[in-house]
Amino acid sequence: MSLDWEERPWGSWHVIDEGDGYKVKRIHVAPGQRLSYQTHEHRSEHWVVIAGTATCVVEGETLIAEAGHSIDVALGAAHRITNAHDEELVIIEVQRGAYTGEDDICRLEDDYGRSDDAVEAR
Repeated sequence: MSLDWEERPWGSWHVIDEGDGYKVKRIHVAPGQRLSYQTHEHRSEHWVVIAGTATCVVEGETLIAEAGHSIDVALGAAHRITNAHDEELVIIEVQRGAYTGEDDICRLEDDYGRSDDAVEAR
């Protein structure tokens, strides 16, 4: 089985595992970069910081997570991951839901000029 991966303007993502109702990704965020502020209609997410420090916004609340810590994002919650530091940020993301396709993204803000119907790392 060939697992998906993609380079993005902010870094990259790599599917580690997937099955019925879940997908697991390793996300690399370059220093000074951030993902879109976005929502998902069909899945929740659980982020575990592996390396670096994540500055996360979930429903307008800013949360800081260092290596070994995690953050939960409920279904439909607006969220974003930022790497405000000088070292690469690595996160394991566990998606749970009826659908985990790359097109389940509604972008609320994006630093790279992508529209909300484009595909991203979630």
